[in-house]
Amino acid sequence: MIDTQDKIPTSKVERAMKLMGAGAKIGGNYLKYYAKKTINSDHTKEELHENNAADIYQSLSQLKGSALKVAQMLSMDKNLLPRAYTDKFALSQYSAPPMSGPLVVRTFEKSVGKSPMTVFDRFETNCTAAASIGQVHKAEKDGKILAVKIQYPGIGNSIQSDLKMVKPVANAMFGLPEKEMQKYFQEVEEKLLEETNYTLELERSQEISLACSAIPDIFFPKYYPEFSSSKVLVMDWLEGEHLKEFLQKNPTQEVKNRVAQALWDFYNFQLHTQLAIHADPHPGNFLFQPDGRVGVIDFGCVKVVPEDFYYHYFPLLVPEIRGNQPVVDQLLNHIEILFPADSSEVKAELQKAFLEMTALLSRPFESERFQFTNQFIDDIYAKGEEIYQIPEVKKPTQPRGSKHALYVNRTYFGIYSMMADLNADIETKSDLWSGKLVDYWKNR
Repeated sequence: MIDTQDKIPTSKVERAMKLMGAGAKIGGNYLKYYAKKTINSDHTKEELHENNAADIYQSLSQLKGSALKVAQMLSMDKNLLPRAYTDKFALSQYSAPPMSGPLVVRTFEKSVGKSPMTVFDRFETNCTAAASIGQVHKAEKDGKILAVKIQYPGIGNSIQSDLKMVKPVANAMFGLPEKEMQKYFQEVEEKLLEETNYTLELERSQEISLACSAIPDIFFPKYYPEFSSSKVLVMDWLEGEHLKEFLQKNPTQEVKNRVAQALWDFYNFQLHTQLAIHADPHPGNFLFQPDGRVGVIDFGCVKVVPEDFYYHYFPLLVPEIRGNQPVVDQLLNHIEILFPADSSEVKAELQKAFLEMTALLSRPFESERFQFTNQFIDDIYAKGEEIYQIPEVKKPTQPRGSKHALYVNRTYFGIYSMMADLNADIETKSDLWSGKLVDYWKNR
């Protein structure tokens, strides 16, 4: 039987107490670990990681919102945390503990003004999927099967206080005072607040799905503004499986390549044509079909890429531009990798490391086809770890990198990881957009 929640903590005190409770459990887990270690010196930390992951996830999943969103984001990074954590946190993508039926009805009525049983011909109070911001219910209206996404109560109001609780941990991880990290926290806060605005998501969903409608093998639901609100979003029900279930059925490599090509084309079109990307590429936001088509169901997190950032960031993925030192100097300064006050030694070390990373990331764009493997992903993480050992990166005097790179990088790492899970061998040539960037810098 699935555990449900009749109430979600919304006040600062309630949410802080929940996190403190998790901290107490973690302390107890460490005491158990050291007791067992005393008896058996070969006792490993695997059980400790599993217990800690379970206790942290239990607390975050009850809090929902930005607290659970952090777990969701961490689950996409396979090297940042032990596997016990990433496996457990991956549940936040679509299998968090849901609201109870009575709480669902109350939440819907408060936002829409009517009971879901009145609005729809049929409404299932048991949800089909529950994630960090809201959960999805199946409904029927005039013979159409619909998906009704209902936001957890109080989530929008808790974002700022949740992030305040997370800040000390993040500041300690990056070795920077809170003031220096402010621009990144501001970016995260803005995106999380946008995710709680279902009216904005409705608009973006309609705009992007229309613009991308001609991309082969990608499809979208129809949305229903007349049934939606700022906390409720109604769309067509799409059949399909999440990536893990899709792969468990052992599709042929031909089907996996077709899926991967659809996703690759979808993301490249958004970024290089629309300058806006679906910036939440975890597997819970896609529904995979047996024939190789992919349904896209969530546009809550969309990163609008400023044109100025686009023309100073993506040129570094083009070998012809990376070979032009004066342009490289200008680009790295503009996107805040280098600063005028840096010593020549620091500039040389950071430039070398950053260009090596961009050369690695740009491999798929430099040939007609590319095969994504787990080794390729491991190489990216290894290079990231190597860069992290540079003193000015490990203990920086100031934060480096534009705030706009946060969600762009997160998106590409997510896409690359899914490509590797699919062992994708697809067409990746960047002729259209790379030529545009070369021409831009030739004419300056």
